[in-house]
Amino acid sequence: MEKIFKKHETLFCILLIVLYVVTNSFCVQNFGYTSCEGFILNTVLSLLLLGIILILKRSSYYGLTKVKDAKKYLYFLPLVLIASVNLWNGFNTTLPAREIVFYILTMINVGFIEEIIFRGFLFRMMEQTNLKAALLVSSVTFGIGHIVNLLNGAELLPTLIQICYAVSIGYLFVIIFHKSKSLLPCIITHSAVNALSVFNVENTVSLYVAPVFLITVPLIYALYINKTAK
Repeated sequence: MEKIFKKHETLFCILLIVLYVVTNSFCVQNFGYTSCEGFILNTVLSLLLLGIILILKRSSYYGLTKVKDAKKYLYFLPLVLIASVNLWNGFNTTLPAREIVFYILTMINVGFIEEIIFRGFLFRMMEQTNLKAALLVSSVTFGIGHIVNLLNGAELLPTLIQICYAVSIGYLFVIIFHKSKSLLPCIITHSAVNALSVFNVENTVSLYVAPVFLITVPLIYALYINKTAK
């Protein structure tokens, strides 16, 4: 399998992205993120990706390894601030406990899947020939990929705003992976941001202040890491 993968790595990455987009859209339109079915579907996809990585014996290559020197990255404290955004306005607990649990579990899977695909497979594949293009494509495709939310019933303006800060966060994550060789901080933060969104209370802060924060802080933090971590 390893020889086949190396020979058709580009096609493999494209198929993974298409598979995820189709699966994600099907899940949202038919089950939603608060259902058992949505959790199972995303868990199967997570296990599939993990199985592929283990078969290829590339767990370290795709970042499933710990960070050696967290001090270089300010112990990732800015990531905690990013993950906390959805809690700035308090807790929205109107959903039944069962739906909240399935939503959180599903979002943990989504965080893992998206990081493995966009920062793992896609970035690593492009990095071999052009590092700058790999950094750009990994972050931009991750952000633009959120446009699929329009097909799932999301409004235009919030989706465009989401794309903007997703590109910024995506750039931060790919810089962290490139410099630290670990994808775990990105997976944990991504999953936390997604999961805690179930408690988000929408108001002026969440609609305007939070997006500005999620665009500027990741960019500043990424520039810091890019400059200090060799």
